[in-house]
Amino acid sequence: MKDGEIRQNKATKHWVIYAPSRGGRPRQLERPADRERSVTVVGEGCPFCPGNEHMLPPIIMEMPGQGAQSWRTRVVPNKFPALTPLGDTRRSARGIYLVMPGHGRHEVIVEGPYHNRDISEMTGEDADAVIETYHRRYVDLMKEHENMMAIIFRNHGVLAGTSLIHPHSQIIVTPMVPSYIRWREEQAERYFDEFGRCVYCDILEFEMKDQRRVTLENRSFLAFVPFAAEVPFEIWIMPKRHHGDFGSISDEEKEDLSSVLVGSLAGLRQKLHDPDYNYIINTSARFEADAPHLHWYLQIRPRLTTQAGFEIGSGISINPSLPEENAEFLRA
Repeated sequence: MKDGEIRQNKATKHWVIYAPSRGGRPRQLERPADRERSVTVVGEGCPFCPGNEHMLPPIIMEMPGQGAQSWRTRVVPNKFPALTPLGDTRRSARGIYLVMPGHGRHEVIVEGPYHNRDISEMTGEDADAVIETYHRRYVDLMKEHENMMAIIFRNHGVLAGTSLIHPHSQIIVTPMVPSYIRWREEQAERYFDEFGRCVYCDILEFEMKDQRRVTLENRSFLAFVPFAAEVPFEIWIMPKRHHGDFGSISDEEKEDLSSVLVGSLAGLRQKLHDPDYNYIINTSARFEADAPHLHWYLQIRPRLTTQAGFEIGSGISINPSLPEENAEFLRA
């Protein structure tokens, strides 16, 4: 299995990606003991740093910089992709099982030329460029007919799955809609059928009134620790304007999203000593963008605890801290 494939669990209908090339990923996980490190321009042997372009695949997109820095963000194909644009999306049977080629896209968004300047430390214009890059790549990739789902995500720290220190995000596009996302959309649809309202809009309205779990707010977004947060200091950043598709974000909202995202990540860095975390943009599947029951949002999940046997076996999370206390701590 040289090029990878996608197999379906016959009992659960979950798809599993097999990507042998991922085993060759680089590791640059050595980090200074002092987290209050100075920002360096170039990291030795880092393919994302200026001057090391010969180590990169062909650049797909670049946001221009100013002054000595010729670029603000770059997008390149992942050298060790989970999915590739080779092959097609046809399913086939293998005995009693279902399988398809490992078709899709996997890109890396290099968030800036500085080797160890995290997004939580960026200026407004540089953070705006990151969000603009997310949006442009999302819109371009979702124009392709076979692309059914685009996941934009960021892994920060060893526990979150980072293999290179240089700040970067990723986008993976799949030829099918994962069952977890279908389930989440179906739950929202059931709520809409029962109450005639978007469940996320109801959550947003309640949190804005209640305020106990709110951490940040601006004209377009509310950041809050969800009422049933699965992990300590989980944060949702939710747009106040209802829409299911991240691709619909306006220029004003892009600026506001970068502001509240930087503020939220800076709060985690300052209050929790730069914890490992993942963040994900939860958006609608293809053809669901205009569904009245869907509402996109960005989810931050710090890696402060480890799932144990009960959680793995039951699917029930155990959170040792209360969301209200987490939010109060972050606001203080």
